[in-house]
Amino acid sequence: MMEKMIFGRYIPGNSFVHKLDPRAKLIFVFAFIVVVFLANNVVTYAALLTFTLFIILISRIRLYFLINGLKPIIFLMIFTFLLHTLFTREGAVVLDLGFLKIYEQGLRQGIFISIRFLVLVFMTSILTLTTSPISITDGLEVLLNPLKKIKVPVHELALMMSISLRFIPTLMDETDKIMKAQMARGSDLSAGPIKDRLKAVVPLLVPLFVSAFKRAEDLATAMEVRGYRGGEGRTRYRQLKWDYRDTICVISLIMLTAVLVFYRN
Repeated sequence: MMEKMIFGRYIPGNSFVHKLDPRAKLIFVFAFIVVVFLANNVVTYAALLTFTLFIILISRIRLYFLINGLKPIIFLMIFTFLLHTLFTREGAVVLDLGFLKIYEQGLRQGIFISIRFLVLVFMTSILTLTTSPISITDGLEVLLNPLKKIKVPVHELALMMSISLRFIPTLMDETDKIMKAQMARGSDLSAGPIKDRLKAVVPLLVPLFVSAFKRAEDLATAMEVRGYRGGEGRTRYRQLKWDYRDTICVISLIMLTAVLVFYRN
């Protein structure tokens, strides 16, 4: 399962989305997270889903690859769906089993929340899949530059967030290797009662933490050897440039927002 984690990975490419300025992509994703909550009926959720599929199409990231990446969080999606379906008691009864009743509004709400969860995961995954960690750092730093006036360490904050994103798939890969090593020694991590499974997780945590600290130490050493002294007086080799593609990206989100507001009620 761990090898399917796609969040935080970067896939080089030459698509329209790959060529966008990282600032435009960051603005788009952060604004999209807010815009998603405007959807509240069949038409608005259909528009949201169609728009997301269009973005996936022009990013040239295979839909099958993105769906595979949902496997580590599929349990959370199912749990959220069941939570709304079973505990929302409004509208007509769709299914009556005596001990269990499913209402129309509960089923509708469960589907809507699942779609909302799905498009959010897809959009944030596309951001990291089409944007290198260095570009994300540069984009974040530029967007957060106004905070320097109140003495916020913007460069260090952006670098920390970028490294965190990059470490997610690395730690997942490391966890997968440790799990396979434990299973090769006869440890069964997927069978037995929950209590036994929790006990089996403990041998995974120690080597994982050791590996994480070792990687962090290696990274700190590498940065020190290269003369890294923070963002003060630091220049960039890659200059960010806003062009017509980025304007189209922002306008498309404004149009989606207008559609959702118009059909919201």
